[in-house]
Amino acid sequence: MKTFSKRKSIAALVIFGLVLAGILFMVLAGIGYDHVGRWDQFGKGLDLEGGVSITYEVSEGATQQDMDDTIMKLQARVEEFSTESQVYQEGANRITVEIPGQNDPAVVLAELGNPGTLIFCTDTSDVDGSTALTGNDITEAYAAQDPDDANKYVVVLTFTPEGQEKFAVVTEKIAGTSNPLYIIFDNQVLSQPTAKEKINSPTCQIEGITDREEATRLASYIRIGALPTELHEISSRVVGATLGANAVSSSITAMAIGLAIICVLMIIVFRMPGFSASIALVSYTGLVFLVLSIFRESITLTLPGIAGIILGIGMAVDANVIIFSRIREEIGLGAGTATAIHTGFSKALSAIIDGNVTTLLAAIVLWIFGTGSVKGFAVTLTISIILSMFSSLVLTRLLIKAFYGLGMKNEKWYGKKKQGKVIDFIKRRWLYIGISVAVILAGVGFMVINGTKQGGYPLNYSLDFVGGTQTTVNFNEYRDATALEKDVQPLIQEAIGSNDVVLTPSFDTNNTEVIIKTQVLTEQQREAMYKVLEEDFNIKTDNITYSSISATVSKEMARNAILSVIIAAVVMLAYIWIRFRDLRFAGASVLALVHDVFVVLAGYAVFRWTVGNTFIACMLTLVGYSINATIVTFDRIRELLKAAGKDPDYKEIANKAVTQTVGRSVYTSLTTLIMVVMLFIFGASTIREFALPLMVGLVVGCYSSICIASGIWYIFKTKIAPKKAAKAAKQQ
Repeated sequence: MKTFSKRKSIAALVIFGLVLAGILFMVLAGIGYDHVGRWDQFGKGLDLEGGVSITYEVSEGATQQDMDDTIMKLQARVEEFSTESQVYQEGANRITVEIPGQNDPAVVLAELGNPGTLIFCTDTSDVDGSTALTGNDITEAYAAQDPDDANKYVVVLTFTPEGQEKFAVVTEKIAGTSNPLYIIFDNQVLSQPTAKEKINSPTCQIEGITDREEATRLASYIRIGALPTELHEISSRVVGATLGANAVSSSITAMAIGLAIICVLMIIVFRMPGFSASIALVSYTGLVFLVLSIFRESITLTLPGIAGIILGIGMAVDANVIIFSRIREEIGLGAGTATAIHTGFSKALSAIIDGNVTTLLAAIVLWIFGTGSVKGFAVTLTISIILSMFSSLVLTRLLIKAFYGLGMKNEKWYGKKKQGKVIDFIKRRWLYIGISVAVILAGVGFMVINGTKQGGYPLNYSLDFVGGTQTTVNFNEYRDATALEKDVQPLIQEAIGSNDVVLTPSFDTNNTEVIIKTQVLTEQQREAMYKVLEEDFNIKTDNITYSSISATVSKEMARNAILSVIIAAVVMLAYIWIRFRDLRFAGASVLALVHDVFVVLAGYAVFRWTVGNTFIACMLTLVGYSINATIVTFDRIRELLKAAGKDPDYKEIANKAVTQTVGRSVYTSLTTLIMVVMLFIFGASTIREFALPLMVGLVVGCYSSICIASGIWYIFKTKIAPKKAAKAAKQQ
């Protein structure tokens, strides 16, 4: 290792200290009148801060299919404000839009526009008779730069198959003439392009637009006008956080305490390197909140986003543990401290890069194909991965070199790890696999039993997935969301016999309107809730409004979430195959990941944990964590295979690799578990619903990386192998 001189070490530490002080000042105080950079100045979702809620009434004659199509298209439209926006049906003919991070309904309405009727016609004086296409014939519209002229812009339209046929007919009619095709939205002409020739294509471009804003506005009107129904705005208001007023502060408190415990543990276990890593981890955490605050207009943080940050902290700790374990191993083999540090970082690099890049690829896929909370999770996970790699590979290395240059050269500052007895994990591979299969089958059995009950579902779905009841009540004596959450929510939960109760307050100058969202209530449950409201809060039944609401996680969103996870798994499999040059490594990694998901899913079935938005966050976190843990073990197997020569003993190699990495697996799981336990202790009730299954998932992920992944790889290697390798394996 090229070491620092004492002078360079002091200079490096002084510069690092000043930079860290600047980061912490920004995070704690911020700069400017709006405190840019401060920890609490990031964009927050509906669950953490609230936003604007707009309710539309649908024009008469709309079918349920029209309602579903409208919700799907509106969801895509409002995600331009925030990926965490929600659209759901209320009652028979109303649709509610909730957009986080907004505090002025008038501004949102102005930008969103009033969804109305869109038509393409050839004669404005005879609209009914000359209409060629309607909004139902358009599937997509977006603004783009003109490929032939950088100073101009176009609007790209995509048609349905029927729309393509209609467009071909009308463009053939007006081709080569000066007659335009009028694009009209709610009786207002938006554009009047002409056609040079007949256009028979699924897409076309409206050209010659000189202003980007004009192109964006036109595309926006076309998209919103492409709704199959006409909507009329009937109410708009600012609403509070669905996770409770203290969700952000309690989550930050939990993360701070968890981080402090991890830092103390790192110092105790790894001594000087642990101290260096602790400083780097504090820097990493500060940088994450700094980035979130600076880009608050485009990044919205929700509960899944917090999960992404927690996973990033776990991966940053994991990278440091891999490095420090390698340094100890090298010292145990007799290397000098400087050589051990250099070799430790060098040998740990491949495992760190492969683990982080694999998870990063998954995050990118989730961002591309996911919607809503899936996309939000992907954004924060991407930020966390990049910054965690910078923290472990750059900051930690810089600090260790600086402390070494100041005289901390004795191996006592780093520790020594001697080669211990190799544990025969592979011997019990079928026992481990059998236990896992039994747990998964038990989960399937409970799903079947739950589904056969009257009105039952295989899992305990929250109203995010299956919809429920919305009750609107005025609590005029309350002007504080925390008090509402403390006084009202427990009584409602007790009355209806369910913890799936979400309070969304809306405060104005005269009253406090609270929307109580619950599961679909029976007559008895509704009467019990009304009794509580009347006896405990003096609210008369006549002043309570009641309606059904659809799921906020639509079938389209759920389908996209599942599809994005499947694609992410395929991409991860391909990357591992390329990097390890063996499909058996990739197959075993993905099977271990699938194992973790199904075991945790069994927990949801057996213990009836609530399946809501927190379920998506939990599963996504588990996917990212699981694959990273497995790759560390496989990286060690790959290294041992290279050193084994032509006739390797696969069983011995697998056992040796797992034995050498088991400490890292347990320690990393423990540190990540500490963060989640703190969330469970200090978080709001909904956050606890996320933390509990995630704790189980972390334990399962640790178990699979130690007991399952290597066993599956060994089975693949000995059963799906060249004849020579298979023969050698049978002789063991």
